[in-house]
Amino acid sequence: MDNLKRNNAKRTSILSYWTIRYLLIISVGLLLTALATLWWIRQEAMSNRLQTAGLLAQEIADRSLNMEGSIEISQNLEKLIEDRKRFFKLTIEMCVIITDQQGQMLFSLPPLTDKEMRYKLNDSLNDSRSPEFKAAVAPINSDDKTLGQVIVLQSKKSLRHIPQEEIIFFSILLLFLIILSWLTIYLLSRKLAKPIQKVVEAAAQISHGRYDIILDKDAKEREIHELMMSFEEMAGKLQQFEQSRAVMLAGVSHELKTPVTSIKGLVHAVREGVVEGDEAVEFLDIALLEAGRLQRMVADLLDYNALTAGMVSVRHDRLEAVALLSEIVYQWKLTQAEEVAEPVLHMPINPLFLRGDSLRIQQIIVNLLNNSVQAKAPDRRVQLTIELLEQQGHGFAEIRVQDNGLGISSNHSEHVFEAFFRGSDKQSTLRGLGLGLTFSRLLAESMNGSLVLEAHSDKGCTFVLSLPLDD
Repeated sequence: MDNLKRNNAKRTSILSYWTIRYLLIISVGLLLTALATLWWIRQEAMSNRLQTAGLLAQEIADRSLNMEGSIEISQNLEKLIEDRKRFFKLTIEMCVIITDQQGQMLFSLPPLTDKEMRYKLNDSLNDSRSPEFKAAVAPINSDDKTLGQVIVLQSKKSLRHIPQEEIIFFSILLLFLIILSWLTIYLLSRKLAKPIQKVVEAAAQISHGRYDIILDKDAKEREIHELMMSFEEMAGKLQQFEQSRAVMLAGVSHELKTPVTSIKGLVHAVREGVVEGDEAVEFLDIALLEAGRLQRMVADLLDYNALTAGMVSVRHDRLEAVALLSEIVYQWKLTQAEEVAEPVLHMPINPLFLRGDSLRIQQIIVNLLNNSVQAKAPDRRVQLTIELLEQQGHGFAEIRVQDNGLGISSNHSEHVFEAFFRGSDKQSTLRGLGLGLTFSRLLAESMNGSLVLEAHSDKGCTFVLSLPLDD
């Protein structure tokens, strides 16, 4: 727990992490977009202002012709230029030059000498000599004859100039977009982080052994709803598992303790001389039986754990079913008392081949037969029937084991294959861990088969083992 707290101290919350992360990404993206937009606006502004300068140059050229068709500089030309500059929002850096056909300067604003004019213009007098300036040229024509030209010079800096008011508006808009993006991301991250925080709190409760978790499952988002549902189901299953584990541990401890106590008491009685002679031998025989029963319970527990952990290898051999079942039943009957009648076998005439492990099949059949003997009814002799059938068109064979014992009650029929389950009517008469049927079903499934309880009543039970056929 201390390590977890130290690790958490080095980490940031999902709300802070994603909010800051996406805010930086969006801010950088918006700033790059703003810079690209600003560059495009400046280029468009320069192009538009050059066109405006060209229109102004053409207007001046038109006003510089008199009625006779010769060049005449109007006295109101300066006022006209100043008015147009204010109207088109042109800067004071603009320079207007009028020359005749021979290149002699007739007018300039601001006033320039001929030397200054030629310094500003190139040798052809149709463009700026400096790369920092742009020129708009309009010819002065009369009767298809060029009498001179009007040149309007402007610096590129002034052409690209963006008014401060527009920059302020653009900056406010950009700031508003960043704040809006941050707010949107913050709200979304908060909405996503909230259910995760609840799940984290619920997980902390589970780690402290509290499984009664109730989460808000009314979320509109499907994924969050499924997360809450799945986590609550997991908590419920963990609670069931913990309860089962506690019951299992108590049951196993009790079942293992009983033979150990019996063995200790019997051996102690012999050692202290409480019993002697034949009675002492009988006590030792009983102790050996209890030791054998204890050994079988430990073996069952180890086999079950090994199989559930996938550590038991299962073969898939081609087996002749009739011969295999006959041998299993013959060997089993040799170990039984006379009160157990010879099992009745119903076998097909034609050979039937299975795909499985002969040792594992023997374990399943012997376990079913032993259970039938343990479930013996006091008023009748044990009678067992084993039948081998082929499921037509399904590729499986059925081995049906039927007895005439006490049967299984309806309340317990659904739990007979659960680990460590033993019916209350058997707990006082039978000794074991309740792993036989569970282990048998796992073995059947490991051979791609199944084991089910097909019928049960107070007159006996029928278990069906299905195994795949071998072509």
